[in-house]
Amino acid sequence: MTPSDILAVARQRGQAGQTPYAGAVTPKEAYLLLQQQPDVMIVDVRTDAERDWVGRVAVPETQHVAVQWNLYPGGKPNPDFLPQLAQAATKDQVLLFLCRSGVRSRHAAKLATEHGYAHCFDILEGFEGDKDSEGHRKTVGGWCKAGLPWTGA
Repeated sequence: MTPSDILAVARQRGQAGQTPYAGAVTPKEAYLLLQQQPDVMIVDVRTDAERDWVGRVAVPETQHVAVQWNLYPGGKPNPDFLPQLAQAATKDQVLLFLCRSGVRSRHAAKLATEHGYAHCFDILEGFEGDKDSEGHRKTVGGWCKAGLPWTGA
């Protein structure tokens, strides 16, 4: 699939779900976009602790930025989310928002879109995916389950 094909499918997903941002990509589609388009960027909105203790995507540093949606400890919203995003990305870049399971990333994509970022996409299922029947992650969906490159615990 070409980047244009991937983004067209992602935009259709967004319209079907009436998302307030450009659309949604699967983890595999996100990885293909990153491989084919050097200006595409993952915006990992998990906490620093999550990235340190759980792991992070293994993509070029130029295609990955960490901007916490909530702060650790305490879980309070990051008051500097938008200024930190502005330091790392341009408003015309394709931005792929990632969190643990796909909830915070949707909120972040929505907020960024509301502030002029034109190409915000949620990465469906997130980094770890949902919990399985035994309460474990990384087995049901997400970046890790898809077998995409990552480092960490």
